[in-house]
Amino acid sequence: MSTLYLLNKPFNVLPTFTDDQGRDTLARFIDIPKIYAAGRLDYDSEGLLVLTSDGELQHRLAHPKFKLPKTYWVQVEGAITEEALEQLRKGVELKDGLTRPAKAKDIYIDEPWPRTPPIRERKNIPTSWIELIITEGRNRQVRRMTAAVGFPTLRLIRYAVGEWSIDTLAPGEWREEEVNLAPLPKKSPHSARPKRTSARSNFSRPRRR
Repeated sequence: MSTLYLLNKPFNVLPTFTDDQGRDTLARFIDIPKIYAAGRLDYDSEGLLVLTSDGELQHRLAHPKFKLPKTYWVQVEGAITEEALEQLRKGVELKDGLTRPAKAKDIYIDEPWPRTPPIRERKNIPTSWIELIITEGRNRQVRRMTAAVGFPTLRLIRYAVGEWSIDTLAPGEWREEEVNLAPLPKKSPHSARPKRTSARSNFSRPRRR
């Protein structure tokens, strides 16, 4: 049995516990010794950050070879088109190569929570929300993908990692979950995935436009 800590990381918070420049870190929100983030979430991104003291579990959650899906809610500049969504689904050519095919759809959600500071919106230019599910973890990948198809990212929220989601967590809140870590199969490590305990959400799921 291993323990996961699921934190809804606020905007402009480092995904570390220390910083020599005086910026906000995870230490402001969670005081559990010897836990580390499984995967990164950029300073200017929000949403689910998974932490654990279990090194093997951290490796399984973070390493690209396990292809754990990560679900993002992305607010982009402009009215998203089906053509752009199809490009995201097929894979986008970036400077570091073609991305894996993603799941992408336009969604309708009210602002999940106010962000401080708010996004910079330009008059007479609409914004759109999309749900993007990827199985990679390249540096600033989601932002680069939406920019490559002509829709710059204005706000980025990671809603879920594998079976775990921010659920009812407000920014800065966290919860603890116990998981059973099954041994890795010898021939097919991609099939191993830790199981989560069930949790109900008070957030309304996004609706397809």
